[in-house]
Amino acid sequence: MMNILKLLHPKACIEYIYDDCTARQTLEKMKNHGYSAVPVINREGRFVKTVSEGDFLRFMVERGMYDIREMENYPLEKIPAKVKMRPVNVSATVEELILLSMDQNFVPVIDDRGIFIGIVTRKDILSYCYDTIMAEKHTENEEDLQQADI
Repeated sequence: MMNILKLLHPKACIEYIYDDCTARQTLEKMKNHGYSAVPVINREGRFVKTVSEGDFLRFMVERGMYDIREMENYPLEKIPAKVKMRPVNVSATVEELILLSMDQNFVPVIDDRGIFIGIVTRKDILSYCYDTIMAEKHTENEEDLQQADI
Protein backbone atom coordinates (compact mmCIF):
# COMPACT_ATOMS: atom_id res chain seq x y z
CA MET A 1 0.00 0.00 0.00
CA MET A 2 1.42 3.38 -1.05
CA ASN A 3 1.54 6.38 1.27
CA ILE A 4 -0.35 9.29 -0.33
CA LEU A 5 2.29 11.71 0.98
CA LYS A 6 4.34 10.73 -2.08
CA LEU A 7 1.69 12.47 -4.21
CA LEU A 8 1.15 15.45 -1.91
CA HIS A 9 1.69 19.06 -2.95
CA PRO A 10 2.46 20.56 0.48
CA LYS A 11 0.60 23.62 1.73
CA ALA A 12 3.83 25.66 1.50
CA CYS A 13 4.01 25.01 -2.27
CA ILE A 14 0.42 25.77 -3.28
CA GLU A 15 -1.94 28.70 -3.12
CA TYR A 16 -4.84 28.73 -0.69
CA ILE A 17 -6.96 31.46 0.85
CA TYR A 18 -8.12 32.25 4.36
CA ASP A 19 -11.84 32.21 5.09
CA ASP A 20 -11.76 35.80 6.41
CA CYS A 21 -10.65 37.23 3.05
CA THR A 22 -13.03 38.95 0.67
CA ALA A 23 -14.54 37.29 -2.36
CA ARG A 24 -12.60 39.72 -4.56
CA GLN A 25 -9.26 38.83 -2.95
CA THR A 26 -10.00 35.19 -3.66
CA LEU A 27 -10.94 35.86 -7.27
CA GLU A 28 -7.78 37.91 -7.80
CA LYS A 29 -5.60 35.14 -6.35
CA MET A 30 -7.31 32.55 -8.54
CA LYS A 31 -6.87 34.75 -11.62
CA ASN A 32 -3.20 35.50 -10.89
CA HIS A 33 -2.36 31.82 -10.46
CA GLY A 34 -4.63 30.43 -13.17
CA TYR A 35 -6.67 28.35 -10.73
CA SER A 36 -10.26 27.32 -11.35
CA ALA A 37 -10.67 26.40 -7.67
CA VAL A 38 -8.81 27.11 -4.45
CA PRO A 39 -8.80 25.56 -0.96
CA VAL A 40 -10.09 27.75 1.88
CA ILE A 41 -8.69 27.38 5.39
CA ASN A 42 -9.27 29.22 8.64
CA ARG A 43 -6.56 31.02 10.60
CA GLU A 44 -6.02 27.90 12.74
CA GLY A 45 -5.10 26.01 9.56
CA ARG A 46 -8.22 23.85 9.31
CA PHE A 47 -9.74 23.09 5.91
CA VAL A 48 -13.07 24.95 5.49
CA LYS A 49 -14.11 24.38 1.87
CA THR A 50 -13.04 24.73 -1.72
CA VAL A 51 -14.45 27.53 -3.84
CA SER A 52 -14.52 27.51 -7.63
CA GLU A 53 -15.02 29.97 -10.44
CA GLY A 54 -18.51 28.56 -10.86
CA ASP A 55 -19.36 29.40 -7.25
CA PHE A 56 -18.42 33.04 -7.84
CA LEU A 57 -20.21 33.18 -11.17
CA ARG A 58 -23.45 31.82 -9.68
CA PHE A 59 -23.18 34.27 -6.77
CA MET A 60 -22.68 37.25 -9.09
CA VAL A 61 -25.43 36.26 -11.54
CA GLU A 62 -27.95 35.70 -8.73
CA ARG A 63 -27.27 39.25 -7.51
CA GLY A 64 -27.07 40.91 -10.92
CA MET A 65 -23.41 41.87 -10.44
CA TYR A 66 -21.29 42.73 -13.45
CA ASP A 67 -18.23 44.28 -11.85
CA ILE A 68 -15.68 42.24 -9.92
CA ARG A 69 -15.04 45.26 -7.69
CA GLU A 70 -18.46 44.67 -6.11
CA MET A 71 -17.09 41.40 -4.71
CA GLU A 72 -14.93 43.44 -2.32
CA ASN A 73 -18.09 43.94 -0.23
CA TYR A 74 -18.58 40.22 0.36
CA PRO A 75 -16.60 38.05 2.75
CA LEU A 76 -15.61 34.71 1.31
CA GLU A 77 -17.84 32.94 3.83
CA LYS A 78 -20.87 34.34 1.96
CA ILE A 79 -19.93 32.47 -1.23
CA PRO A 80 -21.61 29.06 -1.11
CA ALA A 81 -19.62 26.18 -2.56
CA LYS A 82 -21.87 24.13 -4.84
CA VAL A 83 -19.58 21.11 -4.84
CA LYS A 84 -18.52 19.97 -1.39
CA MET A 85 -14.92 18.84 -1.79
CA ARG A 86 -14.30 16.42 1.00
CA PRO A 87 -10.75 16.32 2.38
CA VAL A 88 -9.02 13.05 3.15
CA ASN A 89 -6.90 12.19 6.13
CA VAL A 90 -3.20 11.73 5.49
CA SER A 91 -3.69 8.01 6.12
CA ALA A 92 -6.16 7.67 3.21
CA THR A 93 -5.57 5.10 0.51
CA VAL A 94 -4.86 5.76 -3.14
CA GLU A 95 -8.20 4.10 -3.87
CA GLU A 96 -9.96 6.80 -1.81
CA LEU A 97 -8.09 9.47 -3.76
CA ILE A 98 -9.11 7.90 -7.06
CA LEU A 99 -12.78 7.89 -6.08
CA LEU A 100 -12.74 11.52 -4.94
CA SER A 101 -10.75 12.70 -7.96
CA MET A 102 -13.55 11.57 -10.25
CA ASP A 103 -15.55 14.58 -9.09
CA GLN A 104 -12.89 17.15 -8.21
CA ASN A 105 -9.66 18.50 -9.69
CA PHE A 106 -7.75 18.01 -6.47
CA VAL A 107 -8.23 16.36 -3.12
CA PRO A 108 -7.47 18.39 0.03
CA VAL A 109 -5.44 16.48 2.62
CA ILE A 110 -5.60 17.00 6.38
CA ASP A 111 -3.53 15.58 9.20
CA ASP A 112 -4.79 13.73 12.27
CA ARG A 113 -5.52 17.05 14.01
CA GLY A 114 -7.67 18.24 11.08
CA ILE A 115 -5.05 20.71 9.87
CA PHE A 116 -4.81 21.29 6.11
CA ILE A 117 -1.42 20.05 4.88
CA GLY A 118 -1.79 20.20 1.09
CA ILE A 119 -3.50 18.72 -1.93
CA VAL A 120 -3.19 15.79 -4.28
CA THR A 121 -4.09 16.71 -7.85
CA ARG A 122 -6.09 14.60 -10.25
CA LYS A 123 -3.12 14.74 -12.62
CA ASP A 124 -0.82 13.19 -10.01
CA ILE A 125 -3.36 10.48 -9.25
CA LEU A 126 -3.70 9.64 -12.95
CA SER A 127 0.09 9.62 -13.37
CA TYR A 128 0.41 7.22 -10.44
CA CYS A 129 -2.26 4.94 -11.96
CA TYR A 130 -0.58 5.05 -15.38
CA ASP A 131 2.86 4.28 -13.91
CA THR A 132 1.39 1.38 -11.93
CA ILE A 133 -0.31 -0.09 -15.00
CA MET A 134 2.83 0.28 -17.12
CA ALA A 135 4.98 -1.34 -14.42
CA GLU A 136 2.57 -4.29 -14.28
CA LYS A 137 2.66 -4.63 -18.07
CA HIS A 138 6.45 -4.52 -18.02
CA THR A 139 6.50 -7.28 -15.38
CA GLU A 140 4.04 -9.38 -17.41
CA ASN A 141 6.19 -8.97 -20.56
CA GLU A 142 9.30 -10.05 -18.68
CA GLU A 143 7.46 -13.10 -17.36
CA ASP A 144 6.28 -13.94 -20.88
CA LEU A 145 9.87 -13.70 -22.18
CA GLN A 146 11.12 -15.94 -19.38
CA GLN A 147 8.39 -18.48 -20.17
CA ALA A 148 9.40 -18.40 -23.86
CA ASP A 149 13.03 -19.14 -22.94
CA ILE A 150 12.03 -22.28 -21.01
